[in-house]
Amino acid sequence: MARMTAARAAVEILKREGVTHAFGVPGAAINPFYKALKEGGGVDHTLARHVEGASHMAEGYTRTHPGNIGVCIGTSGPAGTDMITGLYSAIGDSIPILCITGQAPTSVIHKEDFQAVDIASIAKPVTKMAVTVLEAAQVPGVFQQAFHLMRSGRPGPVLIDLPIDVQLTEIEFDPETYQPLPVYKPVASRAQIEKAIGMLVNSERPLIVAGGGIINADASELLVEFAELTGTPVIPTLMGWGIIPDDHELNAGMVGLQTSHRYGNATFLESDFVLGIGNRWANRHTGYKLDVYREGRKFVHVDIEPTQIGKIFAPDYGIASDAKAALELFVEVARELKAAGELPDRGAWIARGQEHKSTLLRRTHFDDIPIKPQRVYEEMNKAFGPETRYVSTIGLSQIAGAQMLHVYKPRHWINCGQAGPLGWTIPAALGVATADPDAQVVALSGDYDFQFMIEELAVGAQHRIPYVHVLVNNSYLGLIRQAQIGLDINFQVNLEFENINAPELGVYGVDHVKVAEGLGCKAIRVTDPAELGAAFEQAKKLAQEFRVPVVVEAILERITNISMSRTADISDVTEFEEIATEPWHAPSSIKTLKA
Repeated sequence: MARMTAARAAVEILKREGVTHAFGVPGAAINPFYKALKEGGGVDHTLARHVEGASHMAEGYTRTHPGNIGVCIGTSGPAGTDMITGLYSAIGDSIPILCITGQAPTSVIHKEDFQAVDIASIAKPVTKMAVTVLEAAQVPGVFQQAFHLMRSGRPGPVLIDLPIDVQLTEIEFDPETYQPLPVYKPVASRAQIEKAIGMLVNSERPLIVAGGGIINADASELLVEFAELTGTPVIPTLMGWGIIPDDHELNAGMVGLQTSHRYGNATFLESDFVLGIGNRWANRHTGYKLDVYREGRKFVHVDIEPTQIGKIFAPDYGIASDAKAALELFVEVARELKAAGELPDRGAWIARGQEHKSTLLRRTHFDDIPIKPQRVYEEMNKAFGPETRYVSTIGLSQIAGAQMLHVYKPRHWINCGQAGPLGWTIPAALGVATADPDAQVVALSGDYDFQFMIEELAVGAQHRIPYVHVLVNNSYLGLIRQAQIGLDINFQVNLEFENINAPELGVYGVDHVKVAEGLGCKAIRVTDPAELGAAFEQAKKLAQEFRVPVVVEAILERITNISMSRTADISDVTEFEEIATEPWHAPSSIKTLKA
């Protein structure tokens, strides 16, 4: 049996669990683990500028490819507390990441030692497991259990806290015979699937609500096949966007209060049956008026987590199952029914959804200066093709982007759906671009999200991680300003000031171009909508030439109210701006407007 430090054993387990990359910031209490990383080899490391940034990089890394597990590493005390936001974001979206923290020696943990904090207790509510390992011999078992838990059932994050003396203690460990634990996932029965399909077949206007659990299960192709077999239109959730291509005739659009399409809401409100798979009935999708969402339709809910079924409302039928296992049976039964001629013709219902898709459109083409944000997304659709991986977080930019951009593949809309922390976008995009260095990665931020973790741009410059960051700048907390309308205030949401070092900016304040360039990146500022297309093309070339992040800043009009419900009711969405009434109003829409 080989003898090695517990830290080295942990590194050997990481490699055997498939980890090839980590993100982090070293410190005194985690240095033995970093020594093991260096000596063990096989795990590349990206040095973040902020430990929260490392946790979001790990999230982006995980979200990019099936099977990825991002790892973030920090020292004791504030490093762990900084990563709590990343853990919260990961558990909210069912994303497995492993957070490893250093800790004070076991003998002084509870003596208010320097940077000694009970990080395991702090992290427990936002992880599947959070543990401080007090015995070195337990390190292999704890890491083995961590990967088992992250992959089993509803995926999610784990935190392992390693006191420095535990890291340094030698233990007996044989990495050559190490094996990951079997992964547990609930599996639907044939009888359950037959009952659910029977309910779908007996409906007249069925829909599938396809959630992020389908993407987590790598089951998007199965979902599309099932939808095609049964002729059932699909409503992707925000976390499920990309499961079915936007231009597929069965893609009915997104539903909800904010990140939704006019045609998606209209089609949903005409449905009489909804099969939800891998979704959690998030309030921005259902609205808070569940009577409106539920009225006149039956629901079947399939989810990997049994306690998720009935959490928001009681479905007519629930199935606890991994999405892939369920969809394999859904496809099998649907094929049999089709061969027997027992599936109804849904042609008229599909055509109705397509009619909505070609008539209920929002206007994107405006020539105004300052730029209206809708034009930015129109030009993004033209400049960035179906292979683009979009990364975004929160705010009016994310909401409008979800309403107007187009996504064609799973894991090509990478969005922090539940937590929505400002600052997430830059580090997450770096994680995505690290996981898929050959991809066209395009991030989307408002000015405040961009400023929250702007220092992480230097990580892209240092480690040569190219991507394009579209920054829409109105020098406002736009979403919060819009939310304050109902309170009849406009308070503490203004970001404008006259920058004494950049008078040409007027009241737009922060000179993002100079800041980005000062951090080693490239940046372009656009004030005329006619120049957006050329700027995006130039940005793509600069990213490839210099292998650094490239920022394209669009100077927007100060106030634009983006479409959303003011009453928390999906049947009552306010279109604050002009809707499309002529084909040229929405030239990059999926279907040409029928005037």
